[in-house]
Amino acid sequence: MRVEPFSGKIARKPALRLEYEFIFQEGAIYNDPVLGALGTLGWLACVVYSTIPTLWLLIHSRVEYWRSQRRLPYRVVVPLWIGSWVVVGWATSAWRHAAFYRRAWTWLPAVALFALGVWLYREARVNFSQQQLYGLAELRIQNAEQRLVTTGIRAHVRHPVYLGHWCELLAWSIGTGLAVCFVLTAFATVTGAVMIRMEDSELERRFGDTYRAYRQSVPALLPRLGRAGVRL
Repeated sequence: MRVEPFSGKIARKPALRLEYEFIFQEGAIYNDPVLGALGTLGWLACVVYSTIPTLWLLIHSRVEYWRSQRRLPYRVVVPLWIGSWVVVGWATSAWRHAAFYRRAWTWLPAVALFALGVWLYREARVNFSQQQLYGLAELRIQNAEQRLVTTGIRAHVRHPVYLGHWCELLAWSIGTGLAVCFVLTAFATVTGAVMIRMEDSELERRFGDTYRAYRQSVPALLPRLGRAGVRL
């Protein structure tokens, strides 16, 4: 009987591939079709939400120019904003399946964040006119209502609508685990911070010391709970 010499190598069994193992590569596909559909929807939602600060940056950075125009800027900036969806979508499409994890249970905290965002949107409309909500008070100073609202949700946070946007972005990121969603959330956080600073400066020019006192006592995004209101 012939005995083969020992080569010094031990055969290894191939590692088992778990269904929801850590994946970070281009072209990674969800094994679950439902999670796959949610991933695509989350990517598209994050593309739209992440570009919202860009829309308002276009307005706040040239607010005096827009005020001097006879027409509102939305006929110009809204098409540009929609165009940014295409640009961001194209730029991220190649790696939109790359994910940090695949976990069905991560949708539990995501649903809570979705609900929180919807609640913030609803509370942000209380005692807040449509003109204020859509920026008409800023663009049409002479013709629009000028009223600083510091009650309700705005007694705890100055920009509840933007906080709602951030909650929705974070919900999609946590739920899907997609790297692109986390990147777009970070992008929106940075551009949103710049946009909020511009908006705060404009509000200070419009309302003066009243807004400065409000700004010092109420945070921009992360609310301080336990206050019933702000006294100015």
